[in-house]
This record gives sequence, structure tokens and C-alpha cells, in this order.
Amino acid sequence: MVNHIVLWNLKEELTETERKEAMIEIKGRLEAIKEKVAGVVSLELKINEADSSNRDIALISKFESWEALQNYQVSPEHVAAGKYVGSVTCNRSCFDYEE
Repeated sequence: MVNHIVLWNLKEELTETERKEAMIEIKGRLEAIKEKVAGVVSLELKINEADSSNRDIALISKFESWEALQNYQVSPEHVAAGKYVGSVTCNRSCFDYEE
């Protein structure tokens, strides 16, 4: 099992309304991929609700294998979602590890 965790901040220039809309859009786009790409075991997006956190959004996902993670990353669904995510976020951090 391969875990894939990605953290982002939203761009500072977004208004509060734009931030809320962007988080909802990111959540919808990324969570929809689970049903479309083989090898995804779980995939969920968490939106920060604590002042103690220093990231706005977390993607927490698991894949059957390293190959499944690679297939997810190059899938048309992920590439399309990634373009939107990249347009509204900054400070991306990623951590992948095998259980």
C-alpha cells in the first residue's frame, strides 16, 4: 500500500468567497478521481478548520502500488484537476511512503 499526502495553501490574493469556492471545487474534482482511476484505494480531501495548522488543504490518499500512484498522476482526470488546483494554490508539499 502506498500513501500519498499532499498539502497546499490557497493563494493569498483570493478573497474569502473565492477561497471557499476554491476549496469546494478542489474537493469535488480530486475526490471524483477515486471512481475513475484503477488502483486508488482511498482518496479524501480535508479542509483546514484549525488555526494551529499552516496549510489550508490536505489530500490524503492510498494506492495499491507505486504503479497505481503513477497511473493516477498521469491520468487525464488528475491532470485536469491539477491545472485547476495549481491556479488557486501555492506552497505545495508532498509526502509518499509505502506501508
